[in-house]
Amino acid sequence: MKNLLSFIVLLVFITNTAFSQELENEEKEKRVVKNEISFEALQLINGVYQISYERYIWNNFSAALAVGYKGKEGLVNFSGLDYTGPNGGRLETNDLFYTGYQIIPEIRYYLKNTSKGNLNGFYLGLYFKFSQYTSDLTGKYTATDNTPYQVEFEAKLNIASTGLMIGYKLPITKRFNIDFIIAGPGAGDYNFRIINKKDLPDEFYNNLNEALEEYSVLDFINSDFRFSKVDSRSKFSAFSFRYGIALGYTF
Repeated sequence: MKNLLSFIVLLVFITNTAFSQELENEEKEKRVVKNEISFEALQLINGVYQISYERYIWNNFSAALAVGYKGKEGLVNFSGLDYTGPNGGRLETNDLFYTGYQIIPEIRYYLKNTSKGNLNGFYLGLYFKFSQYTSDLTGKYTATDNTPYQVEFEAKLNIASTGLMIGYKLPITKRFNIDFIIAGPGAGDYNFRIINKKDLPDEFYNNLNEALEEYSVLDFINSDFRFSKVDSRSKFSAFSFRYGIALGYTF
């Protein structure tokens, strides 16, 4: 009987020690997962290469910073202009591409009842996004008197937007996950500038503005914006929306 009691006590002690060690390891693992590096996959369709770093702060809150570069590739671009004015004058330009960068700081809160660790599950967030893009409009213009001119404009667009976001981060392995930004509605301030690099006749600007009205490009800027000999600027506010799918690695 004495040996049996000793065996039971020893068994309980070993089991309790193993269970405590397992809990300690789980808690340690949860504490260790405080950092994540991710790569935005969905925006590759539009030629954007974006990486981000996220850091667990405290009590299901995290802070993140994303940096991205927009190349000439992508689905969003504008075909070149090919327009002949009602009174003569022919305008032909190359396709329009834009390049630039974007910076996005974020604050996220992960819902405790959906989170299996520090950086997964459903989350709510607040973000600020600053983007700066440049584009060149080049081509040729033939005036009504058949005089040829070279067309060379540079466009600059700065966008500063703030918004809310909701998403879900799905763990697929111990270290890897998929981050779904489901919705990110917000508001943005747009600062648009056009710089003319060549001397062109007055009739060119009339034809250019007529062409853009026909292509509805001015609707993207605002109805009051018109190209002129001097640098042209336009500022306006508009609704913005953010979404994405990113692949992340936690450590």
